[in-house]
Amino acid sequence: MIQKIFVSDMSWESPHTPDMFKSEWKPEANVELNTNSEALSDEGIYLVNLIVTVTVKNAAKTAFLVEVKQSGIFTLQGMSAEQLGHVLGAYCPTVLFPYAREMISSLVSKGGFPELALAPVNFDALYFQTQQEKQKKADKADA
Repeated sequence: MIQKIFVSDMSWESPHTPDMFKSEWKPEANVELNTNSEALSDEGIYLVNLIVTVTVKNAAKTAFLVEVKQSGIFTLQGMSAEQLGHVLGAYCPTVLFPYAREMISSLVSKGGFPELALAPVNFDALYFQTQQEKQKKADKADA
């Protein structure tokens, strides 16, 4: 159950404006996604954070850097540890991503740059990839 969704932090940097507006616009974007979670109580209440960082360069100069920390408070009960890990690592970020995407789009537009529409993200695939990498590291440590 979703208790609350909110922005807990955001930042905008555009170090080369207004000169950036004089250049031909051929942007190169880099998107980073990070998540973390923590239990807020013993009653199954969790805080989940999705941090989305977008760096856009134009002609090898940083046009802008925007970071949004989209957060949510969720009540999660009646799950095994494995199910809980999946919900915290994939389902909750999937719920939070559209809010972060909208905030980033708004900040980019207000910064005077062309619209930036981030593509949807498959957090299930990212979660399973992360789990496989952890397993490989554990297997190497055991060997």
